[in-house]
Amino acid sequence: MIEHILNYIAQLTPFWLLVVLTFFSYFENIFPPSPSDLVVVVGGSLIGKGVISFLPTLTLTTLGSIAGFMTIYYIGSTLDKKVVKAHKLKFIPTDGIEKVESWFAKYGYWLILANRFMPGTRSVISLFTGLSELKVKRTTVLCTLSALGWNAIILYMGMIFGSNVKKVDHLLETYSDIVLAITAIAVVLFFVRFFIQKKKKQNIGK
Repeated sequence: MIEHILNYIAQLTPFWLLVVLTFFSYFENIFPPSPSDLVVVVGGSLIGKGVISFLPTLTLTTLGSIAGFMTIYYIGSTLDKKVVKAHKLKFIPTDGIEKVESWFAKYGYWLILANRFMPGTRSVISLFTGLSELKVKRTTVLCTLSALGWNAIILYMGMIFGSNVKKVDHLLETYSDIVLAITAIAVVLFFVRFFIQKKKKQNIGK
């Protein structure tokens, strides 16, 4: 299925190709399973063939990434926290959310800078950036730098490997699996520490 999509993209005119690349860069933040990185790699291979130019492609894919990030940021910033605090979502502990927000307020800007290099967690980072009400201007600058760096790398990979998109796809999947594994371990350790501290406070209160 993905191969058919990629073959179709490769046959587009330069204008529509740039439109599609921008759309996928945006949509990936809204719907993480979207194969946007692989699509951008195809864009890189077409740059190598002279179909499109590097600078416009990098600019538009970066703008798409920024727009997607800021869309989820806006949703997070306008999300009614009363829904959580009123215990309407019983599976989400209120104090747990507040702990994450507190931690995010302290380290969130570093995560924004790294967000494009963290496949599978990009939407979560942008959502909590909004929930934590981090500054819009600083957030925009950092997510721009992150998107610019990541898109430049994968476009360059596409240019180097040319038509061998499967090779790049394998590299991206391996990288993604490693990052997700590290992230999962970090999240587990965070919540284990949180519940241990919570249990200690309850025991002291007794």
